[in-house]
Amino acid sequence: MKIEVLGTGCAKCAMVYDEALKAVAETGVDAEVAKVEKIEDIMAYGVAFTPALVIDGEVKSAGKTMRAADIVKLIRAAAPKGSDPDI
Repeated sequence: MKIEVLGTGCAKCAMVYDEALKAVAETGVDAEVAKVEKIEDIMAYGVAFTPALVIDGEVKSAGKTMRAADIVKLIRAAAPKGSDPDI
């Protein structure tokens, strides 16, 4: 799974990145968490507001500061069917 946090480096974007790392640790899912800070790359997702959260290429949230608990729900919803039932 690939999780991307889109943002130009503001404090809220950094917080969402940290919360995404916490969510990955909590779920135990095998995921890469990356920051996307270049405006051209952010715009390629069609995102107008940051921070934004992308899971496996799909924008799940934009313009919100998400907490780990909310990101865990998105990770579980995006987990492949038949994967670990705890995820």
